[in-house]
Amino acid sequence: MKKRWTLAIEVVLLLAVAAWAGNMYFSNHAPASKDEVAIKIQLPGMQDGATLFKNADGASMYRVYTKDGNPIDYSADDFARRLLEAGRSRSAWEKVLNISSPEGAAWVIIGLLGQVLFTGRMVVQLLASEKEKKSVVPPAFWWMSLVGASMLLIYFGWRRDPIGLLGQSFGWFIYIRNLYLIYSKKHQVATAKTERVELKAEAAAN
Repeated sequence: MKKRWTLAIEVVLLLAVAAWAGNMYFSNHAPASKDEVAIKIQLPGMQDGATLFKNADGASMYRVYTKDGNPIDYSADDFARRLLEAGRSRSAWEKVLNISSPEGAAWVIIGLLGQVLFTGRMVVQLLASEKEKKSVVPPAFWWMSLVGASMLLIYFGWRRDPIGLLGQSFGWFIYIRNLYLIYSKKHQVATAKTERVELKAEAAAN
């Protein structure tokens, strides 16, 4: 019964993380109507993404939103000029990381640290195996997998990368499950050891 409850909690956690990641992906991303088209774009001081639509006169317009959620509409020429100005003002490191603000740098750092943890887990596993002279998977491997995957989920949600979101979401469940199996086994062993000590002490007292 306890295992069923644990499994249910893990599934709920997985669904919660998937829902959160999905919300990050779709928020401010879907067009307001079928007559609008969403495009990926980054402009300083603006939310990521824009929508292309036609105004009442049939002219093509682009709508972007400020960080506060206020819409700003540009004509095609004005929007192209705005993109050109933004592209020219980006520093070399902003171009390399494909960001347009210090806030974007923070997201990239989260993703980078997550990837470092995710890759580093293999080094930890290799060192543990070399030490034992056989293939082993230490708890640190699963902890690094879980933390790294969580950070990558956050990063992929910001990037609105559905492939990355799906991959990390399903792996997240596996990491939690393995950690539960490891520590539940250790708890059982510790409990059994305590019971043996108590029995020996009771037998000695009698």
